[in-house]
Amino acid sequence: MNNLLNAWMRVWARIVPNIVPFSDVASPDFPLHRILRLSLFQISVGMAVVLLTGTLNRVMVVELGVPVWLVAVMISIPLVFAPLRVLIGHRSDYHRSAFGLRRIPYIWSGTLLQFGGFAIMPYALLVLSDPTNDMSWLGQAAAAVGFLLVGAGLHTTQTAGLALASDLAPPDKRPRVVALLYVTLLLGMSASALLFGFFLEDFTHARLVAVVQGVAVVTVIINLLALWKQEAVNIKRAIADIPRPPFIDAWREFAAGGRASRLLVVVALATAGFNMQDLLLEPYGGQILGMTVAETTRLTAIYAAGTLLSFWASAYLLGRFGGSYHIAAYGALIGIAGLMGVILAASIDSGLVFRLGAGLIGFGSGFFVVGSLTAAMGLAKEGNSGLALGAWGAVQATTIGVSWALGGILKTLVAGFSERMAWTSTDIGHALMGYKFVYSLEILLLIAALVVIVPLVRNPGKEGLRTHDKVQMEHMP
Repeated sequence: MNNLLNAWMRVWARIVPNIVPFSDVASPDFPLHRILRLSLFQISVGMAVVLLTGTLNRVMVVELGVPVWLVAVMISIPLVFAPLRVLIGHRSDYHRSAFGLRRIPYIWSGTLLQFGGFAIMPYALLVLSDPTNDMSWLGQAAAAVGFLLVGAGLHTTQTAGLALASDLAPPDKRPRVVALLYVTLLLGMSASALLFGFFLEDFTHARLVAVVQGVAVVTVIINLLALWKQEAVNIKRAIADIPRPPFIDAWREFAAGGRASRLLVVVALATAGFNMQDLLLEPYGGQILGMTVAETTRLTAIYAAGTLLSFWASAYLLGRFGGSYHIAAYGALIGIAGLMGVILAASIDSGLVFRLGAGLIGFGSGFFVVGSLTAAMGLAKEGNSGLALGAWGAVQATTIGVSWALGGILKTLVAGFSERMAWTSTDIGHALMGYKFVYSLEILLLIAALVVIVPLVRNPGKEGLRTHDKVQMEHMP
């Protein structure tokens, strides 16, 4: 079976360089078919994200009749684990196992956590969806545990998986390998959304159970294929007494000089600027511009297409027209233009301008992700890629969750205040005030991100400095 899989990957590797950005990152020690096999763990992460934030979000509210506030709480539970990504990355940098493996134990542990969460989740949802059931509280508790396990699992798997890709890639290609894995994540999310929609088109409780538990099984299978023989057995590391420095000391070393801290502030500001509108874009199109459900649903495809197109563009531009900080700054500028287009669309009642704005937001977001992720990898010391990727992922994931909540809250508060102050005479006018406030705030956040990143653009420093692995080698016999 392993020979068949490798043969299929080699065939696929001949096709991919012509269609997938960053596919030129292969090296003799880390060929493209092996990179693509490792990238399968991103497919499992993409399935989990789509299932939690998209499919189950809608199913719980519409088909199962779960209160909206309870759904919001359940969807936000996985984000509780996001800030711990930086600690997971640090511990995987120094993990000691019987075979000298560092990343694979964490990837496998995260996979089992995802499997456990998905295994209990559908039955828990069915129990809590029945308000007449005296044991509905048990369904709520079990569902919370399920969502928490899935969140812990996907954050652990992704952090360790990206760090493993960084370990296996040559130093000069590490950031681009990790960026390629994010292309896989986007493709996995798109494919998963289509498949889940197909299987649940004729909704039944039995189908819901089958889909969720099918995701659990597929997660284990593809993650096992992804990690199989990726990390070499290292007996020297297994028997060596490599000290694990306290997390705070490792963090101080990573943040020394202030460049890492400044970059993480930029990531927080820009991520909020790009994602605060995420849950408002489709309601805005329907409520303000009168678009149909089908038309607003296509906005997701437009946004995703813009993001994927930005990966191709950034793969070409990176190193030709500036470094990683320049790419991140370009992304913020494009995002500002997209948000201004979304605001303008309401004034001129143009669905075309609205779609163009949504595409530009996705395009700018993709640029920023590639630029900031590449910059974070450039700041990582040798052996500390887990810490760098964990810090970047923790800030990004946490900010996304907070910005989603803030976007909805601020829109509602401003619309209500507009109604009380009688700023406009129609309900749509009050709602528009709320939407415009959120979009304007996002523009200000992106402008703030540009201000903070300017010193890094002017003085990018020596990206890719890597010395930390010498410390670990000194403790090996």
